[in-house]
Amino acid sequence: MPSTPRPVFRNIHITDIRTYRLPAAGFVSILHRVSGAVMFLLLPFIVWLFDASLTSEVSYDRFTSAFVAGIGFLPGWFIKLVVLGLIWAYLHHFIAGVRHVWMDATHSVTKEQGRSSAVVTLAASAVLTVVLGAKLFGLF
Repeated sequence: MPSTPRPVFRNIHITDIRTYRLPAAGFVSILHRVSGAVMFLLLPFIVWLFDASLTSEVSYDRFTSAFVAGIGFLPGWFIKLVVLGLIWAYLHHFIAGVRHVWMDATHSVTKEQGRSSAVVTLAASAVLTVVLGAKLFGLF
């Protein structure tokens, strides 16, 4: 009986990037790293937001006016857009972290469970970001 040839796995060359299909778990992994980097790089802005919102009534008024009038040469909509990026980064990083803890705790490492939990992670972070972004931009 002839044996079927085994598949050959090789490294992806830069020319293969356009045709390579990354699985959902791969997207979650990359976005988990990106969201962590975004939160780390914007940490001074986050600290300023926290400090300005808690120091005094005057600083809180300045904090809330930044979303309308902006800060310096940056318009208010840009500040909201940066905060929306932070909202997405936090939500995605948190949900992906919970996914990893759940997989570690339950030893759920099958291909199907990895795919389904990755899809849930992507969908939940996107839906929650849209809802909180709508609130941030004053749609409700």
